Amino acid sequence: MRSFGRIAFGLAAVLWVASAHAQSSASGPTANALLTRIKIATIGAPDLNKLKDWYTTWLGLKVREEGKVPAALAASWGAPKSAGKPYVMMSSDGSPDVFFRGVQIDAVPGYKPQTTLGWNSFEIIVDDIAKLDATLAKSPFTIVGHPHALGSSGSFATIFAMQAIGPAGEMLYFTTETGDREKSTLPIPKAQVDRTFIFILAGHDLEAMKKFYGEVFGMPGIPNFPSALTATTTALGLPPSTYQLSLVRAKERGSSIELDTYPLQAPPRPHAPGQLPPGNAMATFNVNSLDGLKVAYIKPPKALYGKNRAASFIGPAGETVELIEEPRP
Repeated sequence: MRSFGRIAFGLAAVLWVASAHAQSSASGPTANALLTRIKIATIGAPDLNKLKDWYTTWLGLKVREEGKVPAALAASWGAPKSAGKPYVMMSSDGSPDVFFRGVQIDAVPGYKPQTTLGWNSFEIIVDDIAKLDATLAKSPFTIVGHPHALGSSGSFATIFAMQAIGPAGEMLYFTTETGDREKSTLPIPKAQVDRTFIFILAGHDLEAMKKFYGEVFGMPGIPNFPSALTATTTALGLPPSTYQLSLVRAKERGSSIELDTYPLQAPPRPHAPGQLPPGNAMATFNVNSLDGLKVAYIKPPKALYGKNRAASFIGPAGETVELIEEPRP
């Protein structure tokens, strides 16, 4: 586990500090956040059939929809050459309307997870993490961190996490609360492998990321915390160092963005021209309204999901963020 010290320690810090800033009360600090909840975690996959097979066979997800990316949707992402590419939408039976979406891309030679800017991991709430570890040990997923408590006392002791890399080079964190789930800030899983509840974003300027999501979307942040990005610095050939990370929270419980400071040597995510990037490609959130948001949309909002309007923008670390109007209580 030493080689993935950032995963074992840094994420523990985030979850522990987050627990001290509980978000479950409707009158709490997230009540006015404009991003309401996580809706879709999109993966850029050179082999879409492999992605579908791994996620349905080993994670227990169900295919909800398949097709080809409409030109208007691809254009809204700023990825016009994704038009006509096959896609698949999958979800758990516990959260059938919160999706994992795979989109076919051309392979990007040399891409390595957790070494570039942008979305670098999806964190998924699970029920029985020991059972999942035993399942994934038989699977083609690459386990890079077996289940471990995130500490020896307090909130650390009851939260367990593991990490694995999927077929498109996407990093997945799997996390569970083994203590009182009603009191935990983690969402309660409704399936063995349920849904994404944190998107992890890497950028050079933590304060710029935190300010952007705080000021534009009213997402309260937690205090910064030091972390050793061991896996990242090793992959980039850099000496050990300490970096800051934080977290901002959307309105609904279990919908947050972890913000990681990455070394200045970390480059932007490579991608085939006009396509989505490989691996952890895009984060989609629900909003009550797209009107009045202080972001520069790639294309004007348009009905792209049935009658629901959607639009995308590029965030401060070069990340693509998609917003879908879906009024929530």
